[in-house]
Amino acid sequence: MSGTVPPPGLVRPQPRRYRARGRTYSATVRAAGPIALLALWWAASATGLLTPDVLASPAEVLRAVGELWGDGQLPDALTTSLTRSGLGLLIGLAAGLTLGITTGFTRLGDELLDSSVQTLRTIPFLSLVPLFMVWFGINETAKILLIAVATTFPMYVSTTSGVRDTDPELIEAMRSFGMGRLALVRQVVLPGALPSLLAGLRLSMTLSVIALIAAEEINATAGIGYLMSQAQSYARTDILAVCILVYGLLGLTADVVVRLLERVLMPWRTPQGATR
Repeated sequence: MSGTVPPPGLVRPQPRRYRARGRTYSATVRAAGPIALLALWWAASATGLLTPDVLASPAEVLRAVGELWGDGQLPDALTTSLTRSGLGLLIGLAAGLTLGITTGFTRLGDELLDSSVQTLRTIPFLSLVPLFMVWFGINETAKILLIAVATTFPMYVSTTSGVRDTDPELIEAMRSFGMGRLALVRQVVLPGALPSLLAGLRLSMTLSVIALIAAEEINATAGIGYLMSQAQSYARTDILAVCILVYGLLGLTADVVVRLLERVLMPWRTPQGATR
């Protein structure tokens, strides 16, 4: 009741009020950090604290972008690198999802596969580069499979965790209504594990970019990694900066894609930090 006086020593609870934030404000705050770094980079180059032999200035990097885009090197390299990363990611996601469902949903799959997959997961994928070169040579197969291996295990761990966290009473109820195993996985288990699946997707997409950098060190003759090796030979720090920024933008784009998927597939979830 509104007129009730709380006992001595207690205070009336006051619900916390949250101020809604507009998209423009949120986008401005998110952009503040990169803009500050860019301003610091420009100031260091303009004052001579950062010399061109260490790192090119932002203006020189922009000129390098125009040069590479104008002669077609950057579009061709982007197409090649995105193809490698995309194919490897698709293979890794399919393998991780299949293994995760098998070990998370069936006891036999867990007993047969989980210990072996967990052992393989502890092996750094970079250590596989020499072995893949021996097995597959220096062609595209080695590069794509290296990315696939790197992206399989984050998806596997997230899928297994999400499947195991599905309400067992709900599964039993659906079984009692005669739902088959495949329908149960498709209509009950996977929707319930969706937050974990999207978390695994985010980690796998990020790792696909990291693995792409390693893969393109395997005697690449095309792609962003090839541009980097050529720029290193001629000490072109402006082109090196362009390639590094491209890798960073690819990783950022992957994260944005997963965030959009979260909003579309789980519209009921509050964005992280929105109520703080």
